[in-house]
Amino acid sequence: MALNYRNHVCCSFYEQSNIRQKGAMLRSNGVSLPIRAPRYNTQRVTAVYAENGPKSPQQPTTPGARTLRAAAVAPQVEQLAASQATNGRGDATHQNGNSAEPVLRPSTLTVHGGENKGRLRQGLLDSLTTPIVQTSTYTFKNTAELIAYQEGRHGSFEYGRYGNPTARVVEEKIMALEGAEDCLLSSSGMCSATTMLLALVPQGGHIVTTTDCYRRTRQFIQTVLPKMNISCTVIDPSDIKGLQRALEQNKVSLFFSESPTNPYLRCVDIRKISELCAATDTIVCIDSTFATPVNSLALGLGADLVIHSATKYLAGHNDVLAGAICGRADLVEAVRSMHNVLGGVIDAHASYLLLRGMKTLGLRVEHQNRSAMEIAQRLEAHPKISRVHYPGLPSHPDHNIAVQQMSGFGGVISFEVKGDLWKTAAFIDNCQLPYIAPSLGGVESLIEQPTVISYWDQGPEKRAEYGIKDNLVRFSCGVEHMEDIWADMQQALEKI
Repeated sequence: MALNYRNHVCCSFYEQSNIRQKGAMLRSNGVSLPIRAPRYNTQRVTAVYAENGPKSPQQPTTPGARTLRAAAVAPQVEQLAASQATNGRGDATHQNGNSAEPVLRPSTLTVHGGENKGRLRQGLLDSLTTPIVQTSTYTFKNTAELIAYQEGRHGSFEYGRYGNPTARVVEEKIMALEGAEDCLLSSSGMCSATTMLLALVPQGGHIVTTTDCYRRTRQFIQTVLPKMNISCTVIDPSDIKGLQRALEQNKVSLFFSESPTNPYLRCVDIRKISELCAATDTIVCIDSTFATPVNSLALGLGADLVIHSATKYLAGHNDVLAGAICGRADLVEAVRSMHNVLGGVIDAHASYLLLRGMKTLGLRVEHQNRSAMEIAQRLEAHPKISRVHYPGLPSHPDHNIAVQQMSGFGGVISFEVKGDLWKTAAFIDNCQLPYIAPSLGGVESLIEQPTVISYWDQGPEKRAEYGIKDNLVRFSCGVEHMEDIWADMQQALEKI
């Protein structure tokens, strides 16, 4: 029987199996985490490709890679395929008893996921929008209720560091989009990443990560984790043999990579990596910030966890800092246990801004996909550009992988100007439409020279070691008209 998706994601926070039940809370320190069969949302994978259209004949499905999970997941996929029907409008449906319920697509989930029907159970009968619950603590009616909470018989957040109703609605929306068992918000993307690493990698553990990644993530892995005797193997995003060697030579606790990466937009083969890591019970965590769940579903390709800097595309308006981690419930709960101690909490108002921003995620990302693809093609043909890095282009080294696991290629383009550091800076300074700023994924177009904005303190030799070229430009397409963005780029290029 196919999973009843809508009933799963729309339940209220009081029904989320007592989020902070102390009796049921996972008490692992990350050393021994059980592999368990997930309740992965197979309909979600089908829906995203039904809306956006697959880029190859092979559609992603729930992976059979995890050997201890395959038996539980495969029947769901078969049942889904058998029960899929098409109504008169061509919309996908699935059977639930005697009725057919629609498989909700990403642009619908961004509006209703985690919210539709849920507020009725929360007692907020008249509010269309989810309210901001501005509180630092939660009360109990009497001692008996408090004892019931302590014994896991009563649901409550107890204290603001352990959860918030507004934040939980956002978490449920992300769960709906990613097809995840659970989700945890935090105060920033880096907070989500570092808390995850501290929670899931034991002292003396080993991590495998990739060469092209966000600088602060690399900094944490290479300078903080070694203090806990945690070592790391760094491989090229396409180096599958290097991953195999690392898994053979080390007891690897975690594989962690962005996909696409920052700033060269490399794409790792999530399905293949998940298959290799399954044999050694290595956790696979993918930072999907650049992809978004509109374009790619890493959990559906076999990953255990997905991280987002929700500051970027999810919020989408450059006005809030937030992070999210979602995926297997037992792993998210382990991260939550660490999070509750470290205290990297997102406040209720930031949660509301994130929730409001996500309503238009599908619209924004689809527009940014189209703009970036067209601009990347035009830049590649421009005589003053030496190279364009965009996974939608056949010239990109990971284009074939991107085609297989993405339905859209994102709104960020990296490219190299024919010239040195200062000629590249002159191009950026002559652009009138985008703002010079770090970040991406918002409604305003942003432009940056990674050498200057992120690596200026490193010096030429260190930048070369990281592969950061002086003539590299990273451009994040906003929601402006594509022809206006291109006209501005053209006039700036003419001036150098």
